[in-house]
Amino acid sequence: MKSFDISKQAVWDSYLKVKSNQGAAGVDHQSIAIFEEDLKNNLYKIWNRMSSGSYFPPPVLRVEIPKGNGKMRALGIPTVADRIAQMVVKSQLEPELEAIFHTDSFGYRPKRSAKQAVTLARKRCWKHDWVVDMDIKGFFDTIPHDLMMRAVRKHTEDRWVVLYVERWLKAPVQLMDGGIEERTMGTPQGGVISPLLANLFLHYAFDHWMQSNHPSNPFERYADDAVVHCDTEAEAVELRSEIAKRMEQCGLELHPEKTKIVYCQDANRTDDYELHSFDFLGFCFQPRLSRNRYGQYFVNFSPAIAPKSKKEIFSEIRQWCLHKRSDLSLKELANKLNPVVRGWIEYYGAFFQSELLFLVHHLDSLIYRWVIRKYKKQGSNFKKASNWLKRIKSAMPNYFVHWSLLRA
Repeated sequence: MKSFDISKQAVWDSYLKVKSNQGAAGVDHQSIAIFEEDLKNNLYKIWNRMSSGSYFPPPVLRVEIPKGNGKMRALGIPTVADRIAQMVVKSQLEPELEAIFHTDSFGYRPKRSAKQAVTLARKRCWKHDWVVDMDIKGFFDTIPHDLMMRAVRKHTEDRWVVLYVERWLKAPVQLMDGGIEERTMGTPQGGVISPLLANLFLHYAFDHWMQSNHPSNPFERYADDAVVHCDTEAEAVELRSEIAKRMEQCGLELHPEKTKIVYCQDANRTDDYELHSFDFLGFCFQPRLSRNRYGQYFVNFSPAIAPKSKKEIFSEIRQWCLHKRSDLSLKELANKLNPVVRGWIEYYGAFFQSELLFLVHHLDSLIYRWVIRKYKKQGSNFKKASNWLKRIKSAMPNYFVHWSLLRA
């Protein structure tokens, strides 16, 4: 008899989900491919230890990735086995929590997306004159464990779920130099269970509190990034102050620089205020010249790809070194580009698609350089490359995904 009733099927299903998400190796340097070399025994160990209550998570590997502002963001990478164990618990706990989560919470939830949050924020900015653009300072690293566990216990009667969530919260971190750091607060950003726990914490710290105390102020929240809508500047100032106090009660802090009050200026709201733009989920909301269905132009407060997002795209393209890949055929080059570029267009092109034309010019310039380098023995130059690509565009306009932006 096992201490806890955990099915082997639950472990198998969790393994399939972890495999589909891929991900890097943890402190044991074991990739998914290596894990699968002894798959049956590795999965049995996870099930056996979790069912008996003897599963203890290994340290989380800390890695740093660059942020858009030049700083670094610390991520915690669990081992493959630990990710599977976390997925078992997440699959058990998530249906219970989805039933109580707020409808305006969009981050890391089934059938909800960042694009939906941006779409709703756009509509509400038309109805409300002011926005409190809020950001919680170091949210994932500062979640109080006692309050987190109180929320978990409130929503599950499974002792093994409570047991393992607590162990994951307390699991140490292995630093990049090999040192071990104990953790007394926070949940590692990068863990399978962390987004669900973050949503549960903010459900009580923010969502439920807003619904109870400020029901007339709608909001959109994606993890720790949220915007709250107000009708007057005085209301926004007061609400920002109250939210800051609420965060302090929950052991959190609003970021003093990233949290700001913004005026949603448009053709009907022409007062002059210092701040009339904000970034949300990769989009910049600001007054923009738009055209209505009658062909008339007017100023509209709407989102488009943010300058910060453009910079990140340029940075990623630069790492590809496309113009140097003369080893690739044109078809192989298109196969490398199209999946990533299609994702950018589908997301950032949802609003003001014309702001993505920089992709056409930048990628085409790199393709021109690729042609010149690949066919330099034939004396190719920019003019020849340009004419060659024009013929391809005319004959095969869908060959590269970014060419669709020109037709749009």
